[in-house]
Amino acid sequence: MKDKKVIALTGGGTAGHVMPHIALIPDMHKQGWSLFYIGSKGIEKKLIDPLNLDFHTIQVGKLRRYFSWQNFFDIFRVVAGIFQSLFILMKKRPEMIFSKGGFVSVPVAIAAKILGIKVLTHESDLSPGLANKIIVKFSSKILYTFSETLNYLPKEKAIFSGTPIRLDLFKGSKTRGFEFCNFKDPSLPTLLVM
Repeated sequence: MKDKKVIALTGGGTAGHVMPHIALIPDMHKQGWSLFYIGSKGIEKKLIDPLNLDFHTIQVGKLRRYFSWQNFFDIFRVVAGIFQSLFILMKKRPEMIFSKGGFVSVPVAIAAKILGIKVLTHESDLSPGLANKIIVKFSSKILYTFSETLNYLPKEKAIFSGTPIRLDLFKGSKTRGFEFCNFKDPSLPTLLVM
């Protein structure tokens, strides 16, 4: 019998699919959750490795909406990713998957559905990307950031939540920021564009 609640985290391809996980991890640990990550060898591995989470790498196939010979090979990568995810999930037995989207999360969500594991998905963008459009079918609930996003989601599954923000972003120093940017007059209004 498991003595700790377990959540599998998944998402990747860009840092935008990983950073919300990083924002939530400290609070999840405080609540007693045991966490592990399923991702690719890409940006998610680089960002998650320093956090000392158990990281599992799976095959990933990109789902292109245009003709490419890669589409043929990527179908097999997605299928391989589903089987790898099934093996990982059967071994780790999480109570839930928290998915942030990206193509790596599709095989994980499909495997979770096959095994009867709940999938909670988060959509940070105004309109869902292709991966989250697929994952929505396998999700118990979909969290979203912008009120307009509800137009693209099944309303019975959707929950407005906003985007998780790392606490260290609230601890920044205005003075150090001005020095770093070499601004001479901190009394002037400042606009950050990202």
